[in-house]
Amino acid sequence: MQRYSSFAEFYPFYLSEHARRATRRLHFVGSGFALVCIVMLVVTANLWWLLAGLVCGYGFAWMSHMTVEKNRPATFTYPVYSFMGDWVMFWEILTGKIRF
Repeated sequence: MQRYSSFAEFYPFYLSEHARRATRRLHFVGSGFALVCIVMLVVTANLWWLLAGLVCGYGFAWMSHMTVEKNRPATFTYPVYSFMGDWVMFWEILTGKIRF
């Protein structure tokens, strides 16, 4: 198993694990819902929104890996880099660098 010494080394691998457009779309939607949940957490101070955010973010992502990419989510092997990759990819889709 490859070990990455930096996020810059990891990110190309991360993108290769999200090669299909449907996977990227499901990640984007899940991350968007997670952001809404975080805003609701701040507004309401209700910790259930934190759980809802995790379910949305990871639920959409893991479902896309099971049904679209048919690969194992990088979260299980590289949890921190994978979390960072989710948000970098989200930003790159939002700004048009990566095709939605």
